[in-house]
Amino acid sequence: MNTSPEILSQFGPRDSMDYDVVIVGGGPSGLSAAIRLKQLATEKGSDISVCVLEKGSEVGAHILSGAVMDPIGINELIPDWKAKGAPLNTEVSEDRFMFLTETKSLTTPNWLLPACFQNHGNYIVSLANFTRWLGAEAESLGVEIFPGFAAAEIMYGSNGEVTGVATGNMGIGKDGEVTDQFQLGMELRGKYTLFAEGSRGHLGKQLISKFALDANSDPQSYGIGIKELWEIDPAKHQEGLVIHTAGWPLSSDTYGGSFLYHLENNQVAVGFVVGLSYSNPYLSPFEEFQRYKTHPSIRTFFEGGKRISYGARALTAGGLNSLPKTIFPGGALIGCDAGFLNASRIKGSHAAIKTGMLAAEAAFDALQAGRSADELETYPTAFKQSWLHTELKKARNFKPWMSKGLYLGTLMVGIEQKLLGGNVPWTIHQQHADHECLKPASACSPIEYPKPDGKITFDRLSSVFISNANHEENQPAHLTLKDTSVPTGINLPLYDGPEQRYCPAGVYEYIPSAQGQQLQINAQNCVHCKTCDIKDPTQNIVWLNPEGGGGPNYSSM
Repeated sequence: MNTSPEILSQFGPRDSMDYDVVIVGGGPSGLSAAIRLKQLATEKGSDISVCVLEKGSEVGAHILSGAVMDPIGINELIPDWKAKGAPLNTEVSEDRFMFLTETKSLTTPNWLLPACFQNHGNYIVSLANFTRWLGAEAESLGVEIFPGFAAAEIMYGSNGEVTGVATGNMGIGKDGEVTDQFQLGMELRGKYTLFAEGSRGHLGKQLISKFALDANSDPQSYGIGIKELWEIDPAKHQEGLVIHTAGWPLSSDTYGGSFLYHLENNQVAVGFVVGLSYSNPYLSPFEEFQRYKTHPSIRTFFEGGKRISYGARALTAGGLNSLPKTIFPGGALIGCDAGFLNASRIKGSHAAIKTGMLAAEAAFDALQAGRSADELETYPTAFKQSWLHTELKKARNFKPWMSKGLYLGTLMVGIEQKLLGGNVPWTIHQQHADHECLKPASACSPIEYPKPDGKITFDRLSSVFISNANHEENQPAHLTLKDTSVPTGINLPLYDGPEQRYCPAGVYEYIPSAQGQQLQINAQNCVHCKTCDIKDPTQNIVWLNPEGGGGPNYSSM
C-alpha cells in the first residue's frame, strides 16, 4: 500500500536508512542470505551492512511448514549447526506412505517408494523454531533485524531500478485518516534488495508483474497447507515416524494429500495440502482436513490427545517449469517468493537456504566490484550449476502429472521417479493458473461436510483462536477488493461464493443485506495464508500487508 502524496506532503519526508543489502522477509531464505553475506564479509575482511525486515511480531511468528528438513542446505551454510544448538532434534526413523479409501488404507512397501518419498537422514522440525535460531545466528554476525515492520512499498530509482523498500505507516484509522498514533513509515535503501517474503509475496507479485519475470514460465501453481500441532497419548507416539497419505477424502481428480510427523515430546504435526487448481467451488480445504482426521487409520493417533496450535499457509508448488526469472535491476527473488519448493519431496526449506546463499554470494561479489542496482546475473547462473537445479529438474513433471488425476499421476510419477530416476527427456507443461480452474457451481455437486465434534474435528473460529491471530482493529483492511460489486455480481451467483470455503480462517462471509446478500470481510481473522489472493476466480481480492506485527503468532509451527 503506497503512501499517498498528501500524507507525504503533510508529514514527510520519511526518514531513511542506507544499507548495502536490504532483505524483505525473516524466513529461512532471507536469514540465510543475511548470514552468508556476513560470513563472506568476515572471510574477505570487508565490512557490509545488512538489514532484514520481518512483518511478524518476532522472527518465526509467521513461519508455518510441515516440516521434514533435508539438512543439505544448513550443512553448507552452518556446518557446525549441531554444536551451535540448531533445533534439528528428531531424525526420521520410519517412512510410511498410504493410499486411503473412505474406510481402508493401503501402505506402499518402502522398496516401491521413489526417492522423493524417502526421508532417511532428514529431520522433523518446527520450522518456526528453526527460523528463530537462524535469526539469533544472523544477529550474532551483526545483521540488523527489524521484526514488526512490514515492507509495504517498493522504491524505484530514476531508471526503474529497485532501490529499496518503505515500511508501512502506523496509526491510520479504518477511515483512511491519520490518528493521534500516526507514525510515518521509513525508507530502507539498499544497493541491492532481496525479496524473501514466502509464497505469493505481495511485493514479489508486483515485481513479477512489473518486470514480466514470468514471461517465459508456466503459470505458477499453488497449494494450501493447513496444519495442527497435537500432543498425543505417549503410547501412540513413535518419535521420528513420518506418514504421508493420498486419496480420501479428496476425489481422484483433485491434487492433495496429508502429512503426519511425530516430533519429540509426544507431539505430532498433522496437516493437509490441497492443490489450488481444484475445480469444484463447493470444496473446502479446511473441511477436507477435518474430515481426513476421522479416517480409521488416522483418528486413532488423536483420540485422547490435545490440539495445541493451528495455522495455514499457501505453498508455491509449480517447480522448475513455473520458476520466474529471479533477478531484476536492483534485486532478486529468493526462496518461496520465487517458487523453489520441491513439491515431489514436500520440502522447501533446504531450497530456501540454498537460494538465499546463492543470491548473497552474487550480491557480495557485485558489491566488492563496486556495482549497485544492476542485475545479479551470477545468481541464476550459479543456481543452474547447483545441486538444487539438478533436484528440481528431476521433479519438474511432478505437479503437472499429479494435476491430471491421482491414478495417472501416481503411475507416471512412479515411472519417472522410481524407474527412470527423474532423468526423462520430456517436459509436461501446465496451461492454466489456479484461479482459472474453478467451474461454475451449476456444473458441480455440493459437498456435505460433517459437523465438528470438538475432540478430533473443529470449526474455523476455534482454530483461528489458537493461531493467536491478532490485528490492530482500527486500521484499513489489508484484504481489499478491486471492485466491490464482484462478490455478489459474479462470485456468488456463478460460483456460490467460493471465498467462504477456500479461506481456512473464516475471513469471508456472506451475510443478509437490504440488497439480498453482501460479502463481509473479517480481516482480523486472517492468518496470512494468501489463498484468497491466489484462488479468487476473478482475481478481485488483493492481499496487502497490515500494520507490522499483525497476523498469527506461531510458537512452534
